[in-house]
This record gives sequence, C-alpha cells and structure tokens, in this order.
Amino acid sequence: MVENTPGEFYLPTVLLVGVGMIGGSLTLGLKKRNLVGRVIGIGRSRRNLDRAIALGAIDEIAESIVEAAAEADLIVLATPVGAMADLMLKIDSAMKPEAVLTDVGSVKHGVVGEAKDRLRKSLSQFVPAHPVAGKENSGVGAADPDLYIDHKVAITPLAETSDRAKELVETMWRAVGADVISMGVEEHDRVLAMTSHLPHVLAYAMVHLFSSAKDSEKCYQMAAGGFYDFTRIASSDPVMWRDICKMNQHQLLEHIQGYQNTLSHISSMIESGNESALQSLFSDAREARAVVTEKRKKVVSDTDLIPRAKRVRQQVNR
Repeated sequence: MVENTPGEFYLPTVLLVGVGMIGGSLTLGLKKRNLVGRVIGIGRSRRNLDRAIALGAIDEIAESIVEAAAEADLIVLATPVGAMADLMLKIDSAMKPEAVLTDVGSVKHGVVGEAKDRLRKSLSQFVPAHPVAGKENSGVGAADPDLYIDHKVAITPLAETSDRAKELVETMWRAVGADVISMGVEEHDRVLAMTSHLPHVLAYAMVHLFSSAKDSEKCYQMAAGGFYDFTRIASSDPVMWRDICKMNQHQLLEHIQGYQNTLSHISSMIESGNESALQSLFSDAREARAVVTEKRKKVVSDTDLIPRAKRVRQQVNR
C-alpha cells in the first residue's frame, strides 16, 4: 500500500510505461532519494529496456501490462500521447483500488478526453500531469535523476480526481525537486502551445528548410552557434511531436498563424526599408527575452542556500 502521509512518502512499486528520458529521469530521481522500492518497466524495445536496467532506471521488465498494473502502487504513462488511449483501457481493469495513475504528456485536453472515455473504474485515481523539462536527446540513455530540480510540473486534475491521488502525485514531483503548478486543461494547452509546441515546430521547419536549400552543403559548413542554439530541439523525438501536433491542433494552429502574421509584418518592414520600426521590434523582443532570463534566474537564486531537492526532502520527512 502507498504511504502518503507527511514524512512517510514511499512508493513500494512503480510501473513505468514507456521507458525514455522523461520517465527514466523520474524513476532515477525517486531511486536516488530512496522513495521507491522497485520499478517495473514496459516498452516496445527490449534493447532499450535492457539498457534501462543497466542504468538503474528500472529493476525488472514486465511481460504483460495488465499483470504489472495489478502490482503497481503508482503507474506512470510516459509514452507518446497518441499511445495512451489503448494503454488506459488495459490498465483500467487491472489497477488496485488504492493505486494512482498519472502521465507526463505535453498535451492535456486529448489525454483527459481519452481518460474519461476509457477509465471506467479508475478515473478518480488519474492525475494528469506534465513535467516542463527535458533535453533534445531522447531515450533512457539521456535520463538524469536531477532533471526536474527547479523545473515546473503542471498538474491538471479532473473534477473526479481524488484528493489523495492529487496529493500523492504533487508530493512525488516535489520530492524530485520540481515546482508544482495546478492549471486548467485548456489553459495548459494554450500556454504550452506558445512556450513549447510552437518553438519545436519552428525548429523542425527551420532545419527542413535548411536541409532542402540549393546550397545546403555550404549551409552545413557555415552553420554556427546561433543556428545550433535555435534548432537544438529539432533533435527531439519525431513521434512524440507528431502526436502533440495532432492532439493540440487548435491551439497550435492559432499560434502558428500569429507567428506568420509577425513574420509578414517584419517582411514588410524589411521590404519598405523601415529601419526604425524594425529596430523597435527587435528592441521590444530583446527586452521581453531579458524578462524570461530574469524569471529563470530568480527560480534558481531562490534556492541558493539549500539545494531544492534537499529542501523538499526535508519537508517531506518532517
């Protein structure tokens, strides 16, 4: 049974469905802080699962998701969002009444809709979540036990979600160093479409344009830091981002249109030689970027005296 009282947070058995960088970082973080007994992993690639065992992200490999779900105290869906619907159907019939189900998907509206359709018995045990952290590299080899320190995790609980399930998931994320924020589903998808989904689409589009240019070989030779920094996230998992585009279509298309309008505005400035307007837009953007930098610095400086993971562990153990 899951201990979910202050000072006694511990997960005897966790089932990680989809053993990649995001899920692997979570289980490594829990293991590093001695907050989990064993981790069962299940995924499509035996080679990846064997590597996860070697790295310590999981302890054993499940042959059946139904059997593994029946043993788990916490189940984490860390697959591409498009794969979660079928998994929910299988998990729903197997979960223990006291177990908790959560996910790490970057889109919440579609996942929540699938949950309401497929979690007939266990909807109150489901806590939608999204850790806003990651790397451009995918796979369990990129997992990091300290990945979530000083990063945000959005929780978008349903009206049906039990207080106990919500508290457990929030406590878990704080225990690995994250700042937990509760958001509405629509708000989450709108904000993430601007801050995460659109930048990934732009990076993919830029690299696609780059690679198809008539002088692409010279472009490859001359690509420097600016291009590398701007397009770094185009190394992310294509399947995951395909699914995100599909499931957050409306919000993403709205932001793409806004970006296209801004590019058209800049194009007109360049074409007409309106240097002052161009400089003004660049200056405004530079100031806005400085605000983003300051806000990120503040998150880190607020935890200078006591490292976040250590402080959270102290709070959990009171």
